[in-house]
Amino acid sequence: MHLTRPQADSLAREGMTALRNGNAAVAYERLSLLRDGAPGMPAPWFLIAQAAQALGRDDEADDALVRFLATEPRHLGALLTMAALKRRRGDDRAAESFYRTALSVASQPGATIAPALVPLLRVGETFLTEVAGRFSAHLDAALKDMPRTASPRIRHALDLLLGRSELYLQQPSMFYFPGLAQRAYFERDEFAWVAPIEAATGAIRAELDAVLAAGPGFAPYVQTMAGRPPPANPLLDDPGWGAFHLWRGGVPVEPNATICPNTMAALSLAPIPVIPGRSPMAIFSRLTPGTHIRPHHGMLNTRLICHLPLIAPDGCALRVGSETRPWRDGRMLIFDDSFEHEAWNRGTQTRIVLLFEVWRPELTATERDALTDIFAAIDRYQGPVVDTG
Repeated sequence: MHLTRPQADSLAREGMTALRNGNAAVAYERLSLLRDGAPGMPAPWFLIAQAAQALGRDDEADDALVRFLATEPRHLGALLTMAALKRRRGDDRAAESFYRTALSVASQPGATIAPALVPLLRVGETFLTEVAGRFSAHLDAALKDMPRTASPRIRHALDLLLGRSELYLQQPSMFYFPGLAQRAYFERDEFAWVAPIEAATGAIRAELDAVLAAGPGFAPYVQTMAGRPPPANPLLDDPGWGAFHLWRGGVPVEPNATICPNTMAALSLAPIPVIPGRSPMAIFSRLTPGTHIRPHHGMLNTRLICHLPLIAPDGCALRVGSETRPWRDGRMLIFDDSFEHEAWNRGTQTRIVLLFEVWRPELTATERDALTDIFAAIDRYQGPVVDTG
């Protein structure tokens, strides 16, 4: 049947009016006459699909949506209609795919979403949550015989797959060295120098106790630098995050270093970078009850940060990437602070650790020498870089 443009316009208007009035049969009859289109008017496949779906003609609705999406692949209404159709027909895999695409389209900057589609998007979100739960239950059942001793990397990979964990990567704020392992934490038994330092915990704690008994010795970790804008850190000049400096800018801090000889001797066992004006760096780091160090990234990924807990009450923890660990007296925590990390004290007692940095173990001696030269050259140009948390 060859239609003139006026005839096609009339049928289209009648079909759309019928759809709005809930008369799917009339809409389907009128719109089906437009399957071959008309001069200057393509076939209204999306409208045909809506009418067919309302009448339970799912095969025809599916076919019409396929034709329409071939020319309008990111049409939000058509994607949601196809998702609902696939779900009704029991094809959850296809429904999931169409819902994900629809939600992606809706999330694009500048996307205009008709109010009528908002509830359908919420249905899609709920459906995807249900699908994720079923997939998780399937994997848990299928892998129930996997040994509980499976490597942490296997467990982490599964958590990432199932959305139980967020992917975090190194994002240093100043200097990125490529090719280093993306590991948030390193384990104590990976380093021979850890055990001798941990063995000195008692002697180090005794020196800390003497520092605390002597009175004020801690300063706010984040401070305003003369001639520079204040850091945008809520703990600026806040003693809740305090530091008692032992090494600073590559030199011992006196008289602090002299009154803590056992601590200084223990630090000498670690592979601490020696960079003029920058490192070694070592402090007693204090976190008082109620203090929260907000999520942030360290300046470099060429180092690891070490915490030797000296006073580690309950309610205190460190999150690096997706993993949170508590401090335990005398047990070193070693982490890559170029990952997003945060720390808090939700307990009733102050937490204090010995904090220092070491070279990343993967760096060769030649690379460490080159990095020392690079950082020294940077500091000669712009002055020492201060970590402001």
